Amino acid sequence: MSLVLRNLQRAVPIRRVPLRKRMEIVRSTLGVQKFDLGIICVDNKSIQHINRVYREKNIPTDVLSFPFHENIKAGELPQPDFQDDYNLGDIFLGVEYIFQQCKGDEDYYDILTVTATHGLCHLLGFTHSTEAEWQKVGAILQVLQHRGCNALCTRCPRNQGCLSCPCSQMYQKEKQVLEELSRRTGTSLQPLSRGLF
Repeated sequence: MSLVLRNLQRAVPIRRVPLRKRMEIVRSTLGVQKFDLGIICVDNKSIQHINRVYREKNIPTDVLSFPFHENIKAGELPQPDFQDDYNLGDIFLGVEYIFQQCKGDEDYYDILTVTATHGLCHLLGFTHSTEAEWQKVGAILQVLQHRGCNALCTRCPRNQGCLSCPCSQMYQKEKQVLEELSRRTGTSLQPLSRGLF
């Protein structure tokens, strides 16, 4: 099915071809190429409006995801009954916000790809319910790693259940997909949550 990539802003120049190529690889890696997906690039004003309306946060952000299918469990693909239901949903990228957050040595298109991948993981049921939860899990895993525990390894005898939490599952899925994308494109992409784990 199709990947629709729309640029509805003029604040930051966007070359859609590099992002499209990378996201096609991400879709293939996740096994969702038979589903429609919309990626919409917007400016700070638009993403702030959407964030205010849907999340009651009156600030710009990097990505907002709107799934077509509700209540998907992380790691499970939708099982549509009708052809029209082969749709994952829409990802809104706050490209102006993302551009402003990029550090000098970061490639803007790498960050766009990572952010879009994060949004796609949300469409597939991977979550971090709140920012506080996201930060808490990162802190727990840092403590465990500091103690010599590989908190990302399911075989670790000292693991205290961190791998079953939604944040860790999201990180693992992003990491897996971005490693495959990096292998195919010669880049070195890291999940948005890389500083927490």
